[in-house]
Amino acid sequence: MNLVYAAFAFLMALVFCFVGVTRAGSWLIERRNPSVGEFADIDGAHIHYVHVPAPANAELPPIVFIHGASANLRDQMLPLRPMLEGRAEMLFFDRPGHGWSERGPGNNEDPSAQANTIAALMDRLGMKKAVIVGHSFGGAVTTAFGREHPDRTLGLVFLAPATHPWPGGATSWYYDLTTMAVIGRLFSETLTYSAGTLQMTDATTCVFSPNKVPDNYLSAASIPLVLRPTAFRANATDVAGLYRYAVGAAPHYAEIRAPTVVISGDRDKVVYAEVHSAGLMRDIAGAELVWVHNLGHKPDWIASDLVVGAIEKVAGREIDLQAMARIVEARIAGDAYGAGRCADIKVPQAELAPT
Repeated sequence: MNLVYAAFAFLMALVFCFVGVTRAGSWLIERRNPSVGEFADIDGAHIHYVHVPAPANAELPPIVFIHGASANLRDQMLPLRPMLEGRAEMLFFDRPGHGWSERGPGNNEDPSAQANTIAALMDRLGMKKAVIVGHSFGGAVTTAFGREHPDRTLGLVFLAPATHPWPGGATSWYYDLTTMAVIGRLFSETLTYSAGTLQMTDATTCVFSPNKVPDNYLSAASIPLVLRPTAFRANATDVAGLYRYAVGAAPHYAEIRAPTVVISGDRDKVVYAEVHSAGLMRDIAGAELVWVHNLGHKPDWIASDLVVGAIEKVAGREIDLQAMARIVEARIAGDAYGAGRCADIKVPQAELAPT
């Protein structure tokens, strides 16, 4: 019996040790990655955002940027703000539960709730209509905004989106584990910081692969913020619930009437581009799909010029996006980062039939 007590005491000591490491690590992460914008209380959630007012001679309409999973507002602001500064009003924000935004009571449901948070924040800032730009999971929120707030939507730009049901509907095991009531909380409070810190560099390589991760990307974009327990649980809830949301939402994408551009790479190692991007082109009337050869999951960083061109096009300009894509392809043709470590994901042809 003494051995049982000793083993239990050792286990509890280990748990408390990991909790302490996680708390200390979270404190350090927040110290190194302070908030960079302002805050607004939206339906019970403290939402962090950066609002770039419209210049007097704005040539483009307002633009709202929606980041993907595991990220925050800096992930799109760093590459795209410098290219659009002085040309348009811009809104970058941390999705509820991410970065420095609180989750709030109403944002645990699905991307529709987050789209409503965006609309409310736009109201607070006096933005009547905007072009909505969504990356990855942000693409699902973008579809929700386009469907449920058509009067606020001037155009939609999807970057490597995750929007449709995919074969099997599986996500990484740690997302499913984290969403479990008791075990998930224990996991996020003890192991995710330590394990995530060890895995983050390799995981980021595969997010960008075959393209190169920009120098100092992780620190500049404040990606470690996702390793804090509350942020990790919010992120896991989003990702684990995406398939269920997509099953119900995808049949209604045909209701979207806004001008739409989808930018996707044929070497994306995070989402099934053949399902999501091709699905949006199929489901949204008039949507233009821009395939970029040898591009991974990060068009916002690797093909920023093409993204700006897409924004200009949905805003009404005559832009040859296919020609711009060929320029990007020439620039990244030799990229082979992550080779041997990051596997391509492809959907069997039998799974690609429209449903």
